[in-house]
Amino acid sequence: MSYTDTFIRVSEDCPSETGIVPVSGRTLPPAHVIQYHLLAESPYRYTHEELLYEVHVRHKAIPEEERETRREELYTELFSKKHPCLRASMLPKKFGWGLHYNAEGKIALYARESPEYDYYTSSDEAGVKLLNAMRNKRG
Repeated sequence: MSYTDTFIRVSEDCPSETGIVPVSGRTLPPAHVIQYHLLAESPYRYTHEELLYEVHVRHKAIPEEERETRREELYTELFSKKHPCLRASMLPKKFGWGLHYNAEGKIALYARESPEYDYYTSSDEAGVKLLNAMRNKRG
């Protein structure tokens, strides 16, 4: 699912008051760490589908050459199943990051304490649909 002109707020029960950079000691980092690095390094570069694909090939450590030769096959295989939207990502649920989808559906990260986060979540001028990230616990 891809959004346009939408801002995903941190979840109501997010334990972080500020945006925390997620880290992992694993050889292959979890999806939310890869999501963070892709979005932080290249804001508004990826749509939801493009982000899912990049996270997938990096998480599975698929070599660059194979990504090029099998791109369509990998893409078709990945999207033959449903995937949760970024409302379910650990970034807004646990690490304090809001996600803005622009008019083209491209995504950027904003820390909970940033002026941009405040602008998107409290200004009528922003003109975005506001959604909450999913809660960590049922409540």
